[in-house]
Amino acid sequence: MVKFQNISKIYPACPGGHPCVALDDVSFEIKPKEFVSIVGRSGAGKTTLFRLLLAEEMPTQGEIFFDGNDILNVKSKHLPLLRRQVGAVFQDYKLLPNKTAYENIAYIMEIIGASDEEISRDVSDVLEVVGLKNRANNFPAELSGGERQRVAIARALIHRPKVILADEPTGNLDPYNTSDIIQLLLKINEIGTTVILATHNKEIINYLQKRVITLDEGKVIRDEEKGRFVI
Repeated sequence: MVKFQNISKIYPACPGGHPCVALDDVSFEIKPKEFVSIVGRSGAGKTTLFRLLLAEEMPTQGEIFFDGNDILNVKSKHLPLLRRQVGAVFQDYKLLPNKTAYENIAYIMEIIGASDEEISRDVSDVLEVVGLKNRANNFPAELSGGERQRVAIARALIHRPKVILADEPTGNLDPYNTSDIIQLLLKINEIGTTVILATHNKEIINYLQKRVITLDEGKVIRDEEKGRFVI
């Protein structure tokens, strides 16, 4: 489903004026319905990898394939269709503060012209999946950190994407809410969605006992089934 082939990403200038190598000849493949964790220190290249998969940036060299399509050759007018197949969840939630949980999710569907009937049906469904149907009319400020992240996950699910990218989704959460979010991502994976989790949380990785790809200074230094956090 996802394939990175000899990908390098070099930014032209870092502090000091020299080039920054964010990713260096990275290759791996992720199959449909896998749950894969990407680990590494801050600056190892995890977020760059996600930005490339979303076609928010282009690599300096190499090829990226999503569901058999070469992302680098997708025409700009077709990129929105590609991105709807990839749901993204971030550490800072990125919710609209003046909209309720329901409205934050519905807004994504409104942008693509979904009908009121479709919005009502689908938003209710994803709120049920994330366990927040009774919080639909609450604003982000009225929700806990864990609840906000559940809304963000519901928003990422609204297009029924093939892949969920979760970039440090528990970074702002306490251990209790961290556990809840990880269990929710596992549930989403069990119903058939590929999950790619970027984290530097050792406890999460060792608990999951699923595939781990380890990045260090932009290179893949380890790729293990049922891996552990080793850097």
